Amino acid sequence: MYLRHYWRRRAALRVTVDTVIFTLRERGLHVLLVRRSGEPFKGSWALPGGFVRSSESPSDAAERALGVEAGVRGVYLEQLYTFGEPKRDPRGRVLTVAYYALVSVDQALATGSHAAAASWFPVDALPQLAFDHRMIADYALERLRNKLEYTTVGFQLLPAKFTLGQLQSVYETILGRAVDKRNFRRKIELLGILTPLEERGGERGRPAQLYRFSARRFEKLKDKGILFPF
Repeated sequence: MYLRHYWRRRAALRVTVDTVIFTLRERGLHVLLVRRSGEPFKGSWALPGGFVRSSESPSDAAERALGVEAGVRGVYLEQLYTFGEPKRDPRGRVLTVAYYALVSVDQALATGSHAAAASWFPVDALPQLAFDHRMIADYALERLRNKLEYTTVGFQLLPAKFTLGQLQSVYETILGRAVDKRNFRRKIELLGILTPLEERGGERGRPAQLYRFSARRFEKLKDKGILFPF
C-alpha cells in the first residue's frame, strides 16, 4: 500500500523543456515565440517546448522542439537551468529544463506544422509570456552575455564568413551597448583567432575583408586563461 502511494505521488511530477532560441534579425537580437493553441494560457505567447517523452532525454526533447517549432537542427544548444517552483504550471507539479539555442543569420528558418503562429520578437520588446517564460528568457539573455568573454557563443550567430563590422555588431547587439571600433579591432587582432580570406563582402555599399573564425586557436587561448576583454 505504501509503495503504491509513493509511486502514485512520483508519477504526478512531470518534466517539460523550454528553449530560448536567439538569432540576429534587422541588426537586433531576437527570440522565437509561439502562440499557445490550448490551455493553460491559450492564445498567449510562450517559448517553444513541450513535455519530455518517456523515450527521450531532455536534450532530445529540446532538439525535437527546435526542429518542430523553428525548422532547424544541429545548431548550438546548451542547457540553461531547471525551473521548478511548485506553482509555475497550473496543470500540476511540472519541472522544466530550460535550454538556449543560437541560430546564425545565414540559416534558413521555417516554422513547423505545430508552430503556425510562431514569430520573432526583439529581446527588449517581448510581449507578456505564459508560465514563467519571461524569467527563463531573461535568464538566458544574462547567460549569453556572461559567456561572451570565454566561449564561442558570439560566433555561433554569424555566418561562416563574416566581416569585422558584422562581428562587432554581434557583440554590441548581445551586450546592449556600443563598443569602441578601434579598440575592438585591435583586441581581436591581438587574439589571432580570425583567418583572413581572399574575399570581400558583407558590408552594405562597400565590400569589406571577410574572415573565418578559428575555433582551434580560440581553445588554446581559453586553456591559457585568456578571455575576450570587452
